[in-house]
Amino acid sequence: MAKNDTLKTASVLAFERKLDPSDALFSAGSWDARSDSAQWAAVPVREKSVRGTISNRLKAKDQDPLKLDAAIENPNLQTVDVAALPHDTDTLAVRFTLRVLAGAGVPSACNNAEYQQKLKQTVQGYVSEHGFHELAHRYACNLANGRFLWRNRMGAETVEVVVSQMKAGQPDKSWTFDALAQPTRDFQGDAQTKELGTAIAQALAGEQYLLLDVVAFARIGAGQEVFPSQELILDRARGDKSKTLYSVEINDKKNDVKKQAAIHSQKLGNALRTIDTWYPAPENGSDLGPIAVEPYGSVTTQGTAYRQPKQKVDFYNLLDNWLLKDQVPSVENQHFVMATLIRGGVFGDAG
Repeated sequence: MAKNDTLKTASVLAFERKLDPSDALFSAGSWDARSDSAQWAAVPVREKSVRGTISNRLKAKDQDPLKLDAAIENPNLQTVDVAALPHDTDTLAVRFTLRVLAGAGVPSACNNAEYQQKLKQTVQGYVSEHGFHELAHRYACNLANGRFLWRNRMGAETVEVVVSQMKAGQPDKSWTFDALAQPTRDFQGDAQTKELGTAIAQALAGEQYLLLDVVAFARIGAGQEVFPSQELILDRARGDKSKTLYSVEINDKKNDVKKQAAIHSQKLGNALRTIDTWYPAPENGSDLGPIAVEPYGSVTTQGTAYRQPKQKVDFYNLLDNWLLKDQVPSVENQHFVMATLIRGGVFGDAG
């Protein structure tokens, strides 16, 4: 098909996320009492002051040795937030809800009617040819393998994930997974993940409403430390703590306000969309496994973007070529573009 020279990218173009998780709350109990986890006690966040040592790299060049020795010998005093299981419980429960919304690829804001019409046709073509089954199954696999637990998954003796489809506030159907038996580097899945993926695909296609209640049980040992999200403190004047953990204020049975450890909804969303195995192979030949769906394939913990614009496989190049030049991407990159639209964001061409 010929290039459309008149069609331009909308300067205002935004999409709402279609996988909408809540924050995940931490509670503690005993492994054998998982069926009564709704009554488990909240995991609190508390402060700890420690007297450590100086261990960071120091600039020794042109420094007075005596001053350098004095700096190293000084204690490193710090206050940090910590969260841990009580010493009479051995299991962490992490619970959140996930809404799956229809309208993937439909912009919430677009100031170019012609562009919006072409986008609609392109998305409809993708859905009619591929559907949402591949993407939905990958999301289901990331629920099943407990990737959203992040560091809490590592070193656990057993991890069980229970996903319940909610209707009228009650579980209508449930899937139970042995998370450690589910792979995290591929998305082969099993009969249960395929069934859950079908439910997610139907919700993305607008065929049903879907609200999932997700609870993961990680047996990590009595009194062991657990790992909520860490807050990013840009204004150090807010406090002198070296580490601030994310918590949600709740009222317990005695109506006392407590801080319950939690994971950010953004961090959960990042884990669920860690499905991109279609990015170009790294130059060093390493096998990274899936990365989170991001327009440039950015992995901030590695300081690397795996979909560089110069390679023409970033989201913007793929989308513009698909819509403006009618250059249909490979099937894998079509999946990536649709997964980015499901992720949501502001993608306009405004200067």
